[in-house]
Amino acid sequence: MSQVHQLNRPTEQNVSLTLLVHLRQVHPLMSPTKVKKTNNNILNKTTMNKQINTEKAPAAIGPYSQAVEANGMVFASGQLPIDPATGAFAEGGVKEQTRQSLTNAKHILEEAGTDLQHVVKTTVFLSDMADFAAMNEVYAEFFSQPFPARSAVAVKTLPKNALVEVECIAVK
Repeated sequence: MSQVHQLNRPTEQNVSLTLLVHLRQVHPLMSPTKVKKTNNNILNKTTMNKQINTEKAPAAIGPYSQAVEANGMVFASGQLPIDPATGAFAEGGVKEQTRQSLTNAKHILEEAGTDLQHVVKTTVFLSDMADFAAMNEVYAEFFSQPFPARSAVAVKTLPKNALVEVECIAVK
């Protein structure tokens, strides 16, 4: 059994050892000095996560954060179209729900010290791909050139039967 499988507790030393063993297996020609430097960089990144929370967006409805900042990047969880003041979905159809989801993301990014202009990637989840054009129309109101990379997918069902959910990744 390898050293990786013998580690039981996720202490900093164990994480460091696990990364070191992995780097040596994946990169056998990497010098020990470079392995140690890479290992330290990865370890520093994994121990410097900062949770982001704001009351201007709906609270997480499960065991996750509204967003996490790590190494100068902000990873915002998928935002449902919930108005944080009322706890209810934005009234209307997919356009109104898209507007609320993106407004929630905007508030979270602002709390993290960045904004929508620094978003590099979004993922849009739609309950029906027939709503793509309407979602896209509102989406274009929130972003400008250079537009972030984006994936848009239709899913069977979104939490609370939402029509849209939007997650994003931004740089600071």
